[in-house]
Amino acid sequence: MTAQVVQAGAPTVPSSPSALTGTGFLLRFMLRRDRVRLMVPTVALLVFCVYYVTATASLYPTAADRLNRAASISNAGGVLLSGPGYGLDNYTPGAMFANEMALWIMVFLAMTNIFQITRNTRAEEETGRAELVRSLPVGRHAATVAAWLVVVIVDAVFGVLSGALITAVGGLAAVDTFVLAAGMVLTALVFAAVAAVTCQLTVHGRGASGMAFAVVGAAALIRGLGDIQRPHGSWLSWLSPIAWTQQLRPYFEVRLWPLGLSVAAIVVLLAVAALLAGRRDLGEGLLRERVGRADAAPSLAKPFRFAFRQLRTALLCWMAGCVVMFGLCGAFLGENVGKIANSLASQNALTGRIFAGDPLGAFLRIFILHCALAVAGFSVAAVLRVKGEEEEGRLGLELSRPASRTNLLMSRVAVVMLGMLVLLVVGGGVTLWAGSLLSHGQIGLGELAGCAATFAPGIAVLIAFAAACYAWFPRATPLAWVLFAVVIFESFFGRLMELPDAVRALSPFWWVGNYPVTPVEPSHMVGLCVAAAALVALAVAGFRRRDLVTG
Repeated sequence: MTAQVVQAGAPTVPSSPSALTGTGFLLRFMLRRDRVRLMVPTVALLVFCVYYVTATASLYPTAADRLNRAASISNAGGVLLSGPGYGLDNYTPGAMFANEMALWIMVFLAMTNIFQITRNTRAEEETGRAELVRSLPVGRHAATVAAWLVVVIVDAVFGVLSGALITAVGGLAAVDTFVLAAGMVLTALVFAAVAAVTCQLTVHGRGASGMAFAVVGAAALIRGLGDIQRPHGSWLSWLSPIAWTQQLRPYFEVRLWPLGLSVAAIVVLLAVAALLAGRRDLGEGLLRERVGRADAAPSLAKPFRFAFRQLRTALLCWMAGCVVMFGLCGAFLGENVGKIANSLASQNALTGRIFAGDPLGAFLRIFILHCALAVAGFSVAAVLRVKGEEEEGRLGLELSRPASRTNLLMSRVAVVMLGMLVLLVVGGGVTLWAGSLLSHGQIGLGELAGCAATFAPGIAVLIAFAAACYAWFPRATPLAWVLFAVVIFESFFGRLMELPDAVRALSPFWWVGNYPVTPVEPSHMVGLCVAAAALVALAVAGFRRRDLVTG
């Protein structure tokens, strides 16, 4: 009886939750918290897909027009930047979409998925919020599974809507369109599974996403090199998940079995991620971090040197990416670049206007424009990193030293400005010139470097605007990305849609002009520099006046 009484009065020990306990709760929370982050890129990509199929149908209405377009990408550079080239002999609007846009849609979806996975898993562990959540009855793998289900839901919605809209608006074959949409979604989910693995390796969210982005870049490069080696792909191409979707051959002779490769890769990668997650402690990574100095170098007491140290790794990674990407793009600028530019100029009335007067100069500017947009995106993100430093309390520690707010903010802006200039001129102009030498190109170094340098004042305005938004109203920093989106839209579609100059003038890149097609307008360059300087001064004034966020 005594034993029974003691047993009855003993406290009840709660059973430990299963590995997936709380997954549904976390899924609902992530969907609600990130609804805007998920909806905006998805809707934007859907609009772009619909616009592309309708625009190409109007630009290339006849088979002869489309064959002329196919001839302009039937070279090593075109294969590298598009696809293996199925259906070029009978270039339909569907084949055009599959060859020229599927690669970039897959890359965009993959990057979005990587950001979402790292944000909801590794970043939560890095900030300590995951530990608070795990103090509740939440399983070990609940956060990872919930993050994975978020990207599955969003990608599935995109796949269904894109297939339906492209079929309805563009009049493309329904079966081929939905097969292509399924392939793009599965490829993006492969890279989401890669991110789930990299999140187990490092303790930092940026490191995990950086490794996953490197895999995306390697996959795109391997696919391109493999397709260049042999028409319609070689064995090297099949090492890339991107090639698995392109080898579906939509709008040519569609086949389904490559989808199984993506499904198998997802299953294997998720199993590896689960295995690795079971072998590490919460908040830790499996890769050992490099042991640093016992004390900081004296030079890091200077705000400029400290800001450079924070951005050094990102700058080196972006420089490596620019060298690889634009070095290979230099193949477009070989000895036949003049013929390619003239061919593009003769495709239709619109391309005739775009390339009028100087087809070669307009062709060079398109390459530099892509580099400038990439560098602009990096620069805006680099400036806004200071917001995260403030929210996590590290910026306040910096200001506890004898360093003024003006010096601190100006140092960060200066490092980003200098990094932008190096990436733009060296990673873009010089690298394109070096790549053209490999294919016996005759383009001058000064012409490419000068064209790249003309974009620097426009990017400086974007950097200064982002700094001003952060300095005065940190919650307004998304406006910097809105302006960046305006720049992208105007650069690609401003002339195509014949927007009025009053609207196009909202983009700093519009003021840059069309060098080397037309001479640089000195007053525009000076105006952009003055606008950037005024925005920086405004940012300093705002940063000195407002209180810092303490948590």
